[in-house]
Parts: sequence; structure tokens; C-alpha cells
Amino acid sequence: MERIEELRQTYVGKTVKIINMEGEPQYSGKIGVVKSVDDIGQLHGSWGGCAIQPENDTFEIIKEEK
Repeated sequence: MERIEELRQTYVGKTVKIINMEGEPQYSGKIGVVKSVDDIGQLHGSWGGCAIQPENDTFEIIKEEK
């Protein structure tokens, strides 16, 4: 649970750009705000229906929310 809380602290509220989502090429280049992190560490946000898996997908923070 410590890892999950760290992910929440790091990403919730941040705007991210998906560089590569494993198995979902249509998500490359999408931008959205991270809304939540689930109990297995996937990031959910406003970019669409698929969650980012930090250990498998490539993405970057492009904007820090205040």
C-alpha cells in the first residue's frame, strides 16, 4: 500500500502525456489529467477508458497542478 500512496501523491492532479501504452497504440500522444490511482497502481484519468500502468507504459508529466 505504501507504493500505491506514493503513486497517488506523485500523479493525481497532474497533466500527463502518454508516449506509449502497451497494446493500445491509439493512446499514443493523448494528454489528460490523472484523476485517481486504483488499488493495483493503475492511473486513471481524462484521456479515455484505459488506465496507465506505470510499470509497462511510457508517459510524462507535462503540467503540475497547483
